[in-house]
Amino acid sequence: MPVAQDRHHKLPALAETGFQILRPFSETLDPQEWERLQYLDWKSGGDTNFAVLASALGDDDPRGFWEHGRADKDGRWTPNAALAPALCSWVTSVGARYGRVRIIKLAPSTDEATVVQRYMHLDDNNRLNPEGEGWVVRAWLNLTDDPDSYMLLREDRDDPATEHRIPLPRGAQFVVDTERLWHAAFHPGSRDRYALIASFESGPQLQAWMDSQQAARPVRQAVPADRADLDAQPI
Repeated sequence: MPVAQDRHHKLPALAETGFQILRPFSETLDPQEWERLQYLDWKSGGDTNFAVLASALGDDDPRGFWEHGRADKDGRWTPNAALAPALCSWVTSVGARYGRVRIIKLAPSTDEATVVQRYMHLDDNNRLNPEGEGWVVRAWLNLTDDPDSYMLLREDRDDPATEHRIPLPRGAQFVVDTERLWHAAFHPGSRDRYALIASFESGPQLQAWMDSQQAARPVRQAVPADRADLDAQPI
């Protein structure tokens, strides 16, 4: 069960590191579900475009829910959602209250130093979140197979010793408190990377889903600053 911290309910599972890697999503997804969507030129964490599946008002709007005087919860499906039924089913299968849901299309990165210096950021998930309700976190489902790419996470943006890396093969699933951890994806591939990103409210439903998606084997998550080869790979 969640515990009360800082006026909102947070999940104990995220208390230590701020993130949790889950087992890969095993079902086959049709690439048309993300390739045929309407994308908007919206920059966040690199050269990105976004297809909006759920927004504050159900329109094709990538902005934060606070722009409409709402917390990042109770998202409404957009016209894109009708073209991506399996992706929407992934969101609803979590069982938790969801807000903003988007597909990110990320162009290849130039180099890791640029990603760290220019694109690592914190999200603003909990603006207007009522006291006593669940803290909003983000979950990812990587849609393309990007085995050489990884999500960079840092507790302290300028301290590599606080860094963790999450590999991004097809089906990678993970949950991050992105208002706590600085984050950006390093994507050295030759083609665009696609991933589903959804905001979820912390609570028993999200915890139950995370428990059901636990990795079959332990995962090495810490990456010492002087041993960058030790990425977050299964051990």
